[in-house]
Amino acid sequence: PADEIHVVPSATIGSKNPISVAGSLWKLWVGLRAARRLVAKLKPVAVVGFGGYPTVPPLLASTGLGVPSIIHEQNAVMGRANKALAGRVKAIAGGFLPPANGQYSDKTVATGNPVRPAVLAASEIPYTASQTGEPFQLVVFGGSQGAQFFSSAVPAAICLLKDEQRKRIVVTQQARPEDKSSAVPAAICLLKDEQRKRIVVTQQARPEDKDSVIASYQKLGVKADVSPFFGDMASRIGEADLVISRSGASTVSELSVIGRPSILVPYPHALDHDQAANAAALSAAGGASVIKQAELSPQKLSGLLSSALAEPERLSATAAAAKATGKPHAADVLADLVEAIASGRSVQEFKKNIEGVGA
Repeated sequence: PADEIHVVPSATIGSKNPISVAGSLWKLWVGLRAARRLVAKLKPVAVVGFGGYPTVPPLLASTGLGVPSIIHEQNAVMGRANKALAGRVKAIAGGFLPPANGQYSDKTVATGNPVRPAVLAASEIPYTASQTGEPFQLVVFGGSQGAQFFSSAVPAAICLLKDEQRKRIVVTQQARPEDKSSAVPAAICLLKDEQRKRIVVTQQARPEDKDSVIASYQKLGVKADVSPFFGDMASRIGEADLVISRSGASTVSELSVIGRPSILVPYPHALDHDQAANAAALSAAGGASVIKQAELSPQKLSGLLSSALAEPERLSATAAAAKATGKPHAADVLADLVEAIASGRSVQEFKKNIEGVGA
């Protein structure tokens, strides 16, 4: 928690309306003047920005006043605000930025994205893939940009599996409260009998839908844990055999640190296609499968689930590949980078010091 909080005006330039753009530019100008006064008053040893237009006034002010400044980009592609600031700052900390970050490679450090203590605790759980006939833990969540889609797509896919596969699956699914949760049982019925017998469902549902959702799973013979909210998602990921999710930076970071195989469905309307880039980065390392939302039919997803149920060795290899890309010490490395830049050291010096450490 911060010792002090100072509010600086800012605005997002997202509209094509000239009047709206002019208003946003004016607010950014007002924010810049306020930020300059604040930086002059506080005299910080360093200023760090974490992306988004709210960081623009403080970073422009700090760089203009000669204060050592750093930006952190959590995604595999730089957002618009960070792109505008990249040429002015001393260092760029990258969550998933490639080592060869174009013209800014010399001052880019692959710190990774800091993760929660609960994620670090879950990373201590070793991955042991479910074998034939054993329960199969499937965790499904979509964040703020995807829960509704998964609430329909995943159940329809599970419904297509063979009975012996369907009965092995244990689903942990997080959905928005307003989603119609009855779609999940409909999908499970598509699985083959031997697969459906392996399934155990943990699903988030609205309080008023809870009883009907439980009844639907009972009719299918599928074990289900239905609740309006899961406060222990990190540990549930740690217990998962397979995760289906969007590919926001935090999600991909947590999957890699914990080391779990996943099917990633990037949010198709994300600015700068950052989710697609994040998913591609993990997929390139062998730690995930990536499917475009437009191509993810119930039949396609059911085929992927059926293959996962039948190939535990492949899931184990994918989990190991995901974990190999994880950066559990990202918070420490980022803090060390900030201290180094604040003390006047160069990014090149910092990189030499962390070589071979496995940051």
